[in-house]
Amino acid sequence: MKIFSINDNDFSENFDKLLNRGKMDIEGVSSIVQNILNEIKEDKNSALKKHIAKFDKWTPKNDNELQISTQEMKKAYDNLDDNLKNALHKAYERITSFHKKQLKKSWFDYEENGNTLGQKVTPVEKAGLYIPGGKAAYPSSLLMNAIPAIVAGVKEIVVCTPTPNNEINSLLLASMHLCKIEKAFKVGGASAIGALAYGTENIPKVDVITGPGNIFVATAKKLVYGEVNIDMIAGPSEIGIIADNYANPKLLAIDLLSQAEHDEMASSIMITTDKDLAIKTKDHIYSFLKTLEREEIARKSIETRGAIIIVDTIEKAIELMNKIAPEHLEIMTEKPFELLPFIKNAGAIFLGKNTPEPMGDYIAGPNHTLPTGGTARFYSPLNVEIFTKKSSIISISEKGLQELGESCALLAHTEGLTAHERAIQIRLDKK
Repeated sequence: MKIFSINDNDFSENFDKLLNRGKMDIEGVSSIVQNILNEIKEDKNSALKKHIAKFDKWTPKNDNELQISTQEMKKAYDNLDDNLKNALHKAYERITSFHKKQLKKSWFDYEENGNTLGQKVTPVEKAGLYIPGGKAAYPSSLLMNAIPAIVAGVKEIVVCTPTPNNEINSLLLASMHLCKIEKAFKVGGASAIGALAYGTENIPKVDVITGPGNIFVATAKKLVYGEVNIDMIAGPSEIGIIADNYANPKLLAIDLLSQAEHDEMASSIMITTDKDLAIKTKDHIYSFLKTLEREEIARKSIETRGAIIIVDTIEKAIELMNKIAPEHLEIMTEKPFELLPFIKNAGAIFLGKNTPEPMGDYIAGPNHTLPTGGTARFYSPLNVEIFTKKSSIISISEKGLQELGESCALLAHTEGLTAHERAIQIRLDKK
């Protein structure tokens, strides 16, 4: 893992590499993904079965075999160990409670002249959730994507997840049962995004697609945007940590590895004011690596996309981290809440030594589907609003027409829109 200082001659070069960590070669795979989408659009389930045979190494015998039955979900739930079942329910309840606070209500503003203005909030009819299932299965992602849709009031939730060798994670099945999912399909990758965007014989066309995935999934989401809405174009996972000499290097090391073990392309970046802390943290990282089940993945991530930066002041650490705009940001300082007002760009912020990033992944309550690759500068975490849409409400009274009509007609006249102008004037009995 590379350690470098802000005072190094090559600092700018090294830091620029971190800023460009989220660059995905979407252009490089766009033609491949577009061909997959075109096949789904034209051949529907026939194309899906061909893609499943190629990418997931099994061949569905018929269309019905694409679907995951609710009986499978219930059986997996019933067979859960009691402790695991309790943990699943605790996560479900906390995530639900948090997202209920995001729910927006329709509102109306009644003006003195009798005008009524407002906003009507309506859930989308159908939502498609993509749940990864390649290098690892993520039942937690099912909860994080399904619960906001449930809270929003979406009538029909459709899940797609890859099933290599026709095998599916039992906890993912149990999570589907807990979320009362009735339509789930054994379809992954760009094929799944195409199926949700265009519809097939038994996979409904949806209004919005959410959920993380690899570069092919991200590219497919980008290409179908406009046909449907999407949550974001997410890349590999990442963590940033701001630490001072108060922090425990052992905790810093394992927290950095908590993202590195996701994917070889994951990024783990720490910025600290303490050189000794940087060295000790690196030493602990390599000690921990030997104990990880996913050591090979984590080691490659740490060595190719991990970094510890030494700075002179905590203010400089904040400045640099705001430029990085990490997906997850841990503030491991003596008084973390004092730094919070100065953090501008981060998907989720974890404050204090007792708040490791995995708490956010599973059970704290806020959503773990977060902007990556610096997009926290303008994107927000997945939330209830992505599953809703807003309509403006306008009702003008007779008095309101008299008060506003002339000004409205003048603006229309100035833009050269005669019918617009006359639509107002005819009501004012002028023309």
